[in-house]
Amino acid sequence: MARISGIDLPRNKRVEVALTYIYGIGLKTSQTVLKAVEINPSLRTNELTEKDIEKIRRYIDENMKVEGQLRADVAQNIKRLKEIQCYRGMRHARGLPVRGQRTKTNARTRKGPKKGAVAAKKVVLKK
Repeated sequence: MARISGIDLPRNKRVEVALTYIYGIGLKTSQTVLKAVEINPSLRTNELTEKDIEKIRRYIDENMKVEGQLRADVAQNIKRLKEIQCYRGMRHARGLPVRGQRTKTNARTRKGPKKGAVAAKKVVLKK
């Protein structure tokens, strides 16, 4: 099993698709990586040799921010925005859409489930 950047890559997928399981690597980036290390993108992950896996691992470690390092950078950027209290930081802090989307409707992903009108609780009377 190929393990790169702490992620176990799926065995029966093409290498270019399997690399996208790593946070910070999309399809275009995986194609660039494979071209740089001269590996055929149509190979399956289980067909890779240890030498090939090591080439990919070394290239990613030297040239890219992925997984924990990238997540930490993103979290640090959001924290900075909150600290300087800019508009985007305030939106992050309040859990609202950050990039100008409407909130009257359709912001359910950021806002969470509907609260609804404050409904009076029905009291169950015991006999």
